[in-house]
Amino acid sequence: MSAAALCVGVGSFSDPPDLPGLAHFLEHMVFMGSEKYPSENGFDAFLKKTVFQFDVQRRSFKEALDRWAQFFICPLMIRDAIDREVEAVDSEYQLAKPSDSHRKEMLFGSLAKPGHPMGKFCWGNAQTLKQEPKKQKINVYKRLRAFWKQHYSAHYMTLAVQSKEKLDTLEEWVREIFSKVPNNGVPKPDFSDLLDPFDTAGFNKLYRVVPVRKVHALNITWALPPQEQHYRVKPLHYISWLIGHEGTGSILSVLRKRCWALALFGGNSETGFDQNTTYSIFSISITLTDEGFQNFYQVRRHSVSQMLKANATFFENYVEDVCENMQLFPKEDFLTGDQLMFTYDPEVISGALSLLTPDRANLMLLSPEHEGRCPLREKWFGTQYSVEDIAPEWMEKWSGNLELDSSLHLPAENEFIATDFSLKPSDCSDTELPIRIVDSEKGCLWYKKDNKFKIPKAYIRFHIISPVIQKSARNVVLFDLLVNILGYNLAEPAYEAEVAQLDYKLVSGEHGLVIKVKGFNHKLPLLFRLIIDHLASFWASPGVFSMFSEQLKKTYFNILIKPEKLGKDVRLLILEHSRWSMVEKYQALTAGLTVDDLMDFSRSFKSQLFAEGLVQGNFTSMESAQFLQYVTDKLQFSKLPAEVPVMFRVVELPQTHHICKVKTLNKGDANSEVTVYYHVACALQVTALVKLKECEDTHLGEEVDRNWAEVLTQQYVFDRLHREIAALKQITKEELVSWFQEHRAPSSRKLSVHPPVTKVYEHVCTCEPANVTKLSVTVFVIFRDSLFMLNHSPSLESSVVISVTSSCRSLPVPKIVISSAKRIHFSLVETSQRSFNKNSFGPNTDPWGTPQVMFLILDLCSPI
Repeated sequence: MSAAALCVGVGSFSDPPDLPGLAHFLEHMVFMGSEKYPSENGFDAFLKKTVFQFDVQRRSFKEALDRWAQFFICPLMIRDAIDREVEAVDSEYQLAKPSDSHRKEMLFGSLAKPGHPMGKFCWGNAQTLKQEPKKQKINVYKRLRAFWKQHYSAHYMTLAVQSKEKLDTLEEWVREIFSKVPNNGVPKPDFSDLLDPFDTAGFNKLYRVVPVRKVHALNITWALPPQEQHYRVKPLHYISWLIGHEGTGSILSVLRKRCWALALFGGNSETGFDQNTTYSIFSISITLTDEGFQNFYQVRRHSVSQMLKANATFFENYVEDVCENMQLFPKEDFLTGDQLMFTYDPEVISGALSLLTPDRANLMLLSPEHEGRCPLREKWFGTQYSVEDIAPEWMEKWSGNLELDSSLHLPAENEFIATDFSLKPSDCSDTELPIRIVDSEKGCLWYKKDNKFKIPKAYIRFHIISPVIQKSARNVVLFDLLVNILGYNLAEPAYEAEVAQLDYKLVSGEHGLVIKVKGFNHKLPLLFRLIIDHLASFWASPGVFSMFSEQLKKTYFNILIKPEKLGKDVRLLILEHSRWSMVEKYQALTAGLTVDDLMDFSRSFKSQLFAEGLVQGNFTSMESAQFLQYVTDKLQFSKLPAEVPVMFRVVELPQTHHICKVKTLNKGDANSEVTVYYHVACALQVTALVKLKECEDTHLGEEVDRNWAEVLTQQYVFDRLHREIAALKQITKEELVSWFQEHRAPSSRKLSVHPPVTKVYEHVCTCEPANVTKLSVTVFVIFRDSLFMLNHSPSLESSVVISVTSSCRSLPVPKIVISSAKRIHFSLVETSQRSFNKNSFGPNTDPWGTPQVMFLILDLCSPI
């Protein structure tokens, strides 16, 4: 593959006051064709990307580079495309509105001094780029052209290209193609005189914010002088490493032991928001538990305590990065300026640390508990918030002689750091595909020695399969809790492994626990054994169990308020036999589970298992076999009484079109998504069109991912890619067109899922009852942030009205009407609202008022 990236050193800071979002809008418009290649979106058709960075197969790189360069040389910026592209910008704005991180940034920017560019609305939307300009009689197209002419100048731009051609060849291409980029000679905009933008009376306050997601979070932020000049020292890196450390003696370790926090991040992201020529940000973001939210002032005290201790002990995607570095650093540091710490300067580090004082900090406390108590709204994203002084007693404690917490200390020596980087010789014949080297009644292991990339790294992956997970929605929830708490128990002892560039991931799969470990092979077995040891001795305290139960409720809810995730959950619920929905899991969780239930499930889960693994990289086959042996020896499980399927059975849709309309839980989200699923045979030719990658693997992980997918699904077609390529070469255009026409016909098996919609009471599905073997109705209802499910399976009789009664009398009552015309119609009749017992049914907040129908499903098919 070849790639290129171009950075224009101008952004939203240069937006004119009367056209917010113009720089963002211009990014869209420059790709509307060029004089040399006038076809609108011609570059998109050629490369499938329309951003200022692209990658393409090497054989097409020069042509792609020429097409791409024309957008900076002579873009057409078609006048007729303005309205459409304004809508595209507005769509991006609407997609960003439900994001708590974007909402927080916009609120934070509004705290800057009046007139500072941080307070600008960088996104742009239909209001700022169409409606308001029309009222003010502003010619947007003319202003857009003027903005491009002023700011898209060659001396503002930096370019990086990467390909296997000789450097002389690449230089020749760049000179030939990019020499025509216009240079207006106008000095580049400079904002470096606008220092201290947050030196205002409103900054050192407590801002209570209502988030979109169900989450408690505390953000502590300092605005410092610009730190780019210290890039060779990187003082904030030293501070963020200590603050963000997660091992023994860290802030997060102390907060976790008190069940106050789940995660902590500290530092500067080095984005334009966090770092520019006018200021640099240092922030600490802490995800709080319910108890941590109640004690957030104490949480901040521990953060300040660690920084005081640090002050006392301190002195004992490549082309895109490069082209941005070229805007910031001298030539000799283009490649490494953002990565290396060239110089150790304790005075610079101490100077930065001395600015992180309580009286300079801004606090933002996010919680759904603030609903109804935040009268203020941020202008562009509508974020609800309130402002108050930080409690004087706490400010006095933080600013006075704060007693250092003795449980906070610097990290110990890291035992996971690799020292042996030698490549191991093969102890068996080399193979192109993985081979099974162990096969027993308790597990099997696939192995492949890496003789292609030849690096001292390896990948270990295991699927610990259990029959108990899918027995009930309750078991699925308990399994989620087990995996989450296992990760929590591992977080502290395994953190040093992550520091040593050893990575691990635990995934609660549909039918088992997936363990992924990768990194330098020398100390990788140490990390793998640590994970298995913690699984074998799994334990959870009542406090930790309660903390993760509450967090899992929020996680389930947060999944369902995102249209794309809600749509996927509904689609899979319809299509897959025996799948438990997110709502059913939510109900099982709120029904009341205990830590004893979890420990009982843990013992049941570990009693009968099948462990299947894959080892690839710099290990011998003998070493690899030891990983499976360690799993079986340590977990001491029995063999499975019967084979456990690792994939759900898929139901066969009737030969007609089906529509499932889904109502959103988040009424403030204007975004929608439509998924159209065609139920077709798994023809190898069709799969090839979707999955084929003609380029070689760029790193070992790509090959491992492909092989692991075969192991995880127990299909073991390790040469699938080669088969797909062979099949693809045999396909003709006529065959493809014929296949497409066949599967878009009215008789095709098709399911359309539409989340969200504003109304769901009307016609959902029409079909011939004679073709239906079973009819069941599932209605999901939300009330006071809680989810309820009603089920009914009526008989298929003509001209009958069937009501589904609910145990909750105030919920809507669904009715199914099967008329003499042999059509099935679904409708809802709402009863009058009565209040629930809040202790039984959910939180006290009532953001939506009356009960709302979330979505409904007509199940008109039987399993294959």
